[in-house]
Amino acid sequence: MTNTPRPDHWPPAATIETLRQRARLLATIRAFFTARDVLEVETPVLGHAGSTDPHLDSLSLEATTSAGRERLWLQTSPEFHMKRLLAAGSGPIFQLARSFRDGEVGRRHNVEFTMLEWYRPGFSLAELIEECEALIRTVLPGDPGPLRRRRYRDLMRDHLDVDPFQSPLSDLRRRAGEIGALSMDDADRDGCLDLLMSLVIEPTLGGEGIDVVIDYPASQAALARKRIDPEDGVEVAARFEVYLHGLELANGYDELTDAAEQASRFAADNRQRTALGKPAVDVDRRLVAALEHGLPAGSGVALGVDRLIQLALGKEFLAEVMAFPTPRC
Repeated sequence: MTNTPRPDHWPPAATIETLRQRARLLATIRAFFTARDVLEVETPVLGHAGSTDPHLDSLSLEATTSAGRERLWLQTSPEFHMKRLLAAGSGPIFQLARSFRDGEVGRRHNVEFTMLEWYRPGFSLAELIEECEALIRTVLPGDPGPLRRRRYRDLMRDHLDVDPFQSPLSDLRRRAGEIGALSMDDADRDGCLDLLMSLVIEPTLGGEGIDVVIDYPASQAALARKRIDPEDGVEVAARFEVYLHGLELANGYDELTDAAEQASRFAADNRQRTALGKPAVDVDRRLVAALEHGLPAGSGVALGVDRLIQLALGKEFLAEVMAFPTPRC
């Protein structure tokens, strides 16, 4: 179905003054990394592979290239290309990248958005959390409050009285179905946990400061390493997410460097996509080759720039800090 563009949607959604403020904040972000000797890079918006993440939907198109007609994918983040730069010896890098995710529509979402992504070879997760906090405090006009590290398991126990690692799947389906007011009879463990996290826990995070959630279930590792939690003895993902005022701002990883494990996760993702009735996505074999060549150990993080600017300027809707959000483009 083709929607007829509304003629009254020709002006920008954001005011010109807001766009000036946005430009100043983007300059602040660039200055932050320049002062820390982190190289700004640019990578393609289109690539030969998309994101296999079962919870993301990539957009693709056909284009004529030197190889003929090819399917190319709009990138959901610049991660894969940036890791190829790291493997080539770039050192610490950052990028303000245009990113695309199908179905991302709402007060805090847009199909096309700006992602800030940076990588720190040699950094631990703790060091990257500190740098992420420093950037947020630099961009926001006032003090957001103290930083607190919150364990995923503790949050689930405190808010929902469930254990994400040990509660039976039947219990998780029941709680998720009750809270979401929908049938969760066929949902997997992560589907239940994601719903409970988004509807019950996320709105409570970041109300009194910057909340950093750590020690996610290993099944939610995505492109992060896994480790054994010394406190509980369970396998967890070496990743964190940053929340402020109920908004998820950033997602950071102790980056996976094992090529075989990465290829295995890509294959597992596509199998899960098929089981969910979603199309398979072309795997980034060049990333696997880069990992085989050697990716330096370190950490990386992706931060939603539009959301951070929304908070900095006190706007209610993401569209208010964008010139032409998807409905107006």
